[in-house]
Amino acid sequence: MAIPDYQMLMLPLLKRAAKHEIRVPDIRDDIANEFGLTPDEREQLLESGTQRIIDNRLHWAKIYLSKAGLIDTPSRGKFIATDEGRALLATKPSSINNELLSRYPSFVAFKIGRATASVDARSGNGRAEKVIQVEAATPEEQIDAAVGALNATLASDLIERILHNAPAFFERLIIDLLVKMGYGGSRSDAATSLGKPNDGGVDGVINEDLLGLDRVYIQAKRYAEGNNIGRPEVQAFLGSLVGNGAAKGVFVTTSEFSAQAKEFVKHLPQRIVLIDGKRLAELMIEHKVGIRVERSIEVKRIDEDFFLDE
Repeated sequence: MAIPDYQMLMLPLLKRAAKHEIRVPDIRDDIANEFGLTPDEREQLLESGTQRIIDNRLHWAKIYLSKAGLIDTPSRGKFIATDEGRALLATKPSSINNELLSRYPSFVAFKIGRATASVDARSGNGRAEKVIQVEAATPEEQIDAAVGALNATLASDLIERILHNAPAFFERLIIDLLVKMGYGGSRSDAATSLGKPNDGGVDGVINEDLLGLDRVYIQAKRYAEGNNIGRPEVQAFLGSLVGNGAAKGVFVTTSEFSAQAKEFVKHLPQRIVLIDGKRLAELMIEHKVGIRVERSIEVKRIDEDFFLDE
């Protein structure tokens, strides 16, 4: 039998996750047995040679189930079915695929941000369907859409990993990111300013330039999704800036800022930049902090100058 695609793997993966916490490596062989995969098929690699095909497809099946709220990750690398996932299994579905997952608002919200996509939201039954215009897209547009999908998933995974690590890890991450962005001079210089005990409502100070002519004050809050930062917390940070005679501050959180907090910073004489979890993940991807490049693809075109008839 051919290696099943990631949608075919969703149901068997969810069934196993409904029993207890598992990891993909724990169930790989069991699922391979279920589909009757040969030893060669189990070891077959992606064209890039970076990962087994079966592992890659199990990974994406897990991600899509997670985005639909059908599985949860209580600890790093492990996952288990949620009550919603068990409720779906109780209906005895013959299969699980993207069309079925489109019944879940969280899955639709995850997919909406993709390029070359349109959303058809139907009122009354709580169902929203997303249609990707693959046929109308050029190959370049399809590549861009695929890159967008990969980055959206990577961003979500980055925040999840941050939340599963200690607060000290979050502080070191911010150091690495700011240095990669050109602040703080060097990592050793930055480390002397950040990661210190909280001082008057400020988590750290970092040089804005190599000479240290100006300084930026940092506030960092590692909060879970839904635990948003409101105006009072940003206002307290402003008070710390004023108390320190500072004019610039960066407030970083893994969650989000309320509309009132965002509006509050627009009219201040001090410059306060708010970085929420989405923007934090984007900056980490852009500056390659906590990630590595797994594969690069060159898109080649005809060199028209080469074929000029002189």
